[in-house]
Amino acid sequence: MNAIPSLPRSARSRALAAGALAAAALFATACSSNSSSGSSAVPGSNAGKATVKSDTDTVAALIAAEQPATDIKPGSTAARIKAQGTLRVGGTQTAALFSLLDPTTGKVEGFDAAMSQLLAKYIIGKPSTDLVNVTAQTREALLKGHQVDTVFATYTITPERAKQVAFAGPYYQDGLAIEVRKGTTGISSLADLNGKTVVTESGSTVPTAVKAAAPKAKIQLFDTNTECVQALSQHRADAYVLDQGILAGNAVTNKDVQVLPGTYTKEPYGIGLPLDEPDFKDFVNTWLQKVEADGTWAKVWKATVGTEVPGPVPTPPAVG
Repeated sequence: MNAIPSLPRSARSRALAAGALAAAALFATACSSNSSSGSSAVPGSNAGKATVKSDTDTVAALIAAEQPATDIKPGSTAARIKAQGTLRVGGTQTAALFSLLDPTTGKVEGFDAAMSQLLAKYIIGKPSTDLVNVTAQTREALLKGHQVDTVFATYTITPERAKQVAFAGPYYQDGLAIEVRKGTTGISSLADLNGKTVVTESGSTVPTAVKAAAPKAKIQLFDTNTECVQALSQHRADAYVLDQGILAGNAVTNKDVQVLPGTYTKEPYGIGLPLDEPDFKDFVNTWLQKVEADGTWAKVWKATVGTEVPGPVPTPPAVG
């Protein structure tokens, strides 16, 4: 991941991340997804209930307006997915801002949730998704085993991961940031983490970035975002480093923590795909270019992330 202005994973940019998020000490949840199955938490998992709501009416209207593809080739991966009648999405129900279950509606809301439903509508003609919960440790295995068709999970594109799976996009850009308890002094940059205890999610790209800037930092790894926040809140850690968007979601659901201004890396998020289906990567990239060009991407951002982040809609990252 799991890390924008704005939407696995991180150490998870353009104006996308720096401007909007730096200004927003808080972030929120957003949008909608469909059915769910599976188990476990994912990069960026957040156990707290979001205190903000995205513009679900706008998201629903955008999904309804999405026109199905008319050029799906027989025998292609897209044709197979259309025939199976649902898009199997590796993701989460617990990532504030990107993919968070609203217990009052039973729907998953967020930028990732909305984008996956839009892709399902484009392929199948209806926004039918089957959400399979994934972790940073299981994403590649599920894709390689063809147990999911896609992964939308604040999934940072890295050369190492690209040897195992394919990535469409990037479709979102984030950056590593620092979260501390409110009232903390003496920490304003990664370099200030020397000698400090830093928590982050296992499977993320954080340890490399932190050690480069603060070689004496003591890094503790946890499986979920929730565990990291608990360690920070309980004074078992001095700071939490992860993607800015995920940390900002924590600040919405946990009033004891705050995100420090600034990001320290560029974390391009990709849509994870099986490596042995190159036709599907081309198909999804073409779709991404379409929704960026016709304004749908910007409208989804505004209806989800933009409900909490001030400022103009960021420019999406270039696909490919």
